[in-house]
Amino acid sequence: MLRNYVHNLNHLALAGEAATTAPCWIDVISPTPSEAVAIRNEFGIEIPTRDEMEDIELSARLYQEDGATFMTATMLTALDAEDPVKSPVTFILRGRTLVTVRYGDSSPFDAFTHRANRPNGATWSSGEMVMLGLLEAIIDRLADVLERLGLEIDAISREVFRSKVAKASKKTRDLQALIEQIGGKGDFVTAVRESLVSISRLVAYHAALAADEGKPGKEARQRVKLLQRDAASLGEHATFLSGKITFLLDATLGLINLEQNQIIKIFTVASVAFLPPTLVASIYGMNFEMMPELSLSFGYPLSIGIMILSALMPYLYFKRRGWL
Repeated sequence: MLRNYVHNLNHLALAGEAATTAPCWIDVISPTPSEAVAIRNEFGIEIPTRDEMEDIELSARLYQEDGATFMTATMLTALDAEDPVKSPVTFILRGRTLVTVRYGDSSPFDAFTHRANRPNGATWSSGEMVMLGLLEAIIDRLADVLERLGLEIDAISREVFRSKVAKASKKTRDLQALIEQIGGKGDFVTAVRESLVSISRLVAYHAALAADEGKPGKEARQRVKLLQRDAASLGEHATFLSGKITFLLDATLGLINLEQNQIIKIFTVASVAFLPPTLVASIYGMNFEMMPELSLSFGYPLSIGIMILSALMPYLYFKRRGWL
């Protein structure tokens, strides 16, 4: 699907079929072969395939070809879900026209389109400014996602360290469920960091090319600096969240080990406490004729009392040492 946008006064407008003004932005969503041919015939560029866009080599993501600049970054879709989907987006600058190639819907693109369609004082007269505006919308969306992830990680932290579950088995099950949540948040933060790194590389590459050509305007330079600063700060925040997730994972595993050690300790103490009574019962369970205590009238209650006392003494000793 192709969407052509033209600059109309101080905002972007969706071009009609009879538009005479050259578009400053062409948004290509899941291009068909005929649409790819149309782009090639109009601009003389070959839009990359999805396999080429997913290539992680830097030379395959940032390059110049046929008078156009190709820049690919990793974006995230379905950010409101628990498992976001990584989807590459390619920005192609040729002259004053921007061509974006993406597969799947992306809320930052919709947000930017909604904002750019209204007169807001911004200048969208060139494809470069449109690209910088799109990157700003993407970074703003990632900032919101990181803020939400931070709140969710704080909630998990409270569950880990302030749990009021008294029953050991249920508490262990709750901690095991938290490990799955922590792992999911870790994967989410990793995907956000990967997207921020790709955006930082894209912006740095574009800034280097613009500086070499000596053509960046004042507004474009300011936007590039803001993008680089925002991407760097968000990357640091994502690194902080990743470290916090690692700490929570280690702490949760440690608490599970403590709970399991507590259970093992109880069984160990119980086995040690019942060992002396078992010894007494074993002695008096032997079938020897010459056992003086067997003829005593109070032999049975005496043996019972010895067994109780021999079990009570280890229990009191463990209790005094704080092992119970």
